[in-house]
This record gives sequence, structure tokens and C-alpha cells, in this order.
Amino acid sequence: MSYRYHYHKQPGCGGCLLVMAMLALVFGGAPMLLDLIGFIFFSGLFLMFLVVAGIWGFGYYMRRKVSEYEQNQSADRNKFVSLLVHILVRIAQFDGKVTRAELQTITNFFRQHLHYNQQQIYWVKELIKDAFANTDSLESLLLSFRQSFAYEPRLILVEMVYQVLFSNSHVTDQELQLARNIGEYLDLSAYDLQAIANRYLHRRQQTVSQEDEYYDILGLAKGASMAEIKTAYRKLSMQYHPDKVGHLGEEFRNVAEDKMKDLNAAYQYFKERFA
Repeated sequence: MSYRYHYHKQPGCGGCLLVMAMLALVFGGAPMLLDLIGFIFFSGLFLMFLVVAGIWGFGYYMRRKVSEYEQNQSADRNKFVSLLVHILVRIAQFDGKVTRAELQTITNFFRQHLHYNQQQIYWVKELIKDAFANTDSLESLLLSFRQSFAYEPRLILVEMVYQVLFSNSHVTDQELQLARNIGEYLDLSAYDLQAIANRYLHRRQQTVSQEDEYYDILGLAKGASMAEIKTAYRKLSMQYHPDKVGHLGEEFRNVAEDKMKDLNAAYQYFKERFA
């Protein structure tokens, strides 16, 4: 084994206080030592006060910014995001415990997929705290969502549930069944629910061809006719049209636009293939 050079850590100053105390005792006697100890003690208290005040001040500033941010958003958007976060937390609690990694997955989803800035992420973290304090069951949260939003936002919600689940390296059968149950409870059609599930299930297979992926995007079985492809494309284009979810906020409109890009790419591929 070849020799590897290890960089040395910077020395700490654990003995500095002892040296200072000894010098004070030698040159100034006990009074100077007591003065030194008093100075260090009160300096430490003052520093601790500054740290606590800084943390409180930052928290107060962010909570104020979050409140201002919420006031500037539509009621539908605030309710949509709040229910989404509450539902994701309940899913994380499905096995009886919530790990730090699961909470990080939720915040990373908003940061990476919805491109939330730091202020918006702080809002999400406040909503996560609300979700832990809230005793409503997953069923009651889904009922509230179903009563508040039309079919298209429900599609977006289930799509996001799958996105969060598949952000993890391993998705259990119980989690997949829970996601399906959520879609069924939100009255998604069997066709739409299976189409969403297939898109994510097949992504775990590294051998999936581009053509198979396009079939998944359209929610069709391999070998579907061009007539079936046209029907599926028209239906999905109506459901995922950005105008259907624009009232929920720009980020969810972008989600719908991304879905439309995938649908257009799939349809264009099959148009050329069957030409």
C-alpha cells in the first residue's frame, strides 16, 4: 500500500484559557484571576445572548416574510400547497415514524421540482410543522382536497405523490398501494391512475425503450393503434392543459406545461412512426 499524506487539522485552543488563568494568577494574583474569570463569564453570556437574539430575529424576519408572501397569493394556491404538504407528511407517517431523510425528500421536492426559493422553502417548513400539529387523518385531508379542487388539480396532486415517492431509491409495495388508494379516493379514473403509475414504475427499469416510455406517457399498452393514440392524446391534452391549473400558481402551471411537452413529444413520435 502506497503512503498517503494526511493533512493535519488546525490546532484547537483548549489550553489557551488555562494558560491565561495561570498568567493572571502569577502576575496579578487572585484578584486578577477573578477579574479574568468574570470577564470570560460575562463575555460568554453576552455572546450567547447575541446568538439567541440573532436566531430569534432571523426566525421573526422569515415568519413575517412568509406571512406577507401568503397574503400575496390566491386562496386556492395557499390551500393547494398546504393540503399537498399535509398529505405528503401523512404519507411519510404511514409506517409509524418520520425520518429526517423523508422530510428532506419533501423539501427537496419543492426546491428541485418546483424551483422554490429560500423564502418559499421556509414557508413549506412552516407548513410541515403545521402538519405535525394537525390531527386530521389522511382520509379527511383527501376529502377536503376532493371537495375543494376539480379533476385536473387532483391529477397534479397524484402525479406529485408519485414524484415524491420515487425520489427515494426504494419504494415499497405498501407505498405504491397507498398512492393508488389516494388516486382512487380522489375519484381518478382507472385509466388515468394506471397511466400515472406506469410512468413511474417503468422508470425503475433501465431497459425501457423510448417507444415504451411514449406509450406510458399516453397511458397506452404497447401496440396501440394510431386511432387510440390520437384519442389518448386529445384527452390528456385537455386534462393537463396549463390553463386548468394556472390559478394554483406559476409552479403548478409549469408542471402542466412540462406534461404537455411530454405528451407532444410522444404524439409527434407516433405520428412520424405511423406516417
